Amino acid sequence: MISESDKIRRPQTDPLAGINVLLGLEGDDGDRRETYKIGDLAKEFGVTLRTLRFYEDRGLLKPIRRGTARLYTRRDRVHLMLIQLIKTLGFSLTEAKQIIEGREEAEGGLAQLQDMLKRFEEQHAQLLAQRQEIETSLEAMERALAVVRHALAAPAR
Repeated sequence: MISESDKIRRPQTDPLAGINVLLGLEGDDGDRRETYKIGDLAKEFGVTLRTLRFYEDRGLLKPIRRGTARLYTRRDRVHLMLIQLIKTLGFSLTEAKQIIEGREEAEGGLAQLQDMLKRFEEQHAQLLAQRQEIETSLEAMERALAVVRHALAAPAR
């Protein structure tokens, strides 16, 4: 049974809002709290508590532990914003971790923008190929459905 706190919520933030932060063109969105509770971030970003714990297990988030409580920092909040953006762009969580780590190492600049352009162009090509595969599958499915419907509509033999 899914608890009320683990239900997926609609995010209150636009995943693409983090693009300038990812590219190092601007800082975070100005929320100046030092720490955030797990439920606050889950609600703000429309994810489950389980998702946040999973990201922690994958090394994407590193909350401070106070007893059994997790307190997320502004850095964790920015990482969560970036994870959502990167996922929206079709990258895997492994790639998200690499991109975030690369962003922190490069801290902006031309090299980071060039790297992002290359990654985005490669991902764009991959998404276009996937879309073509899906369109081909949909066409095949529509033909198969037509055959089955026709067979069902035909008088019994």
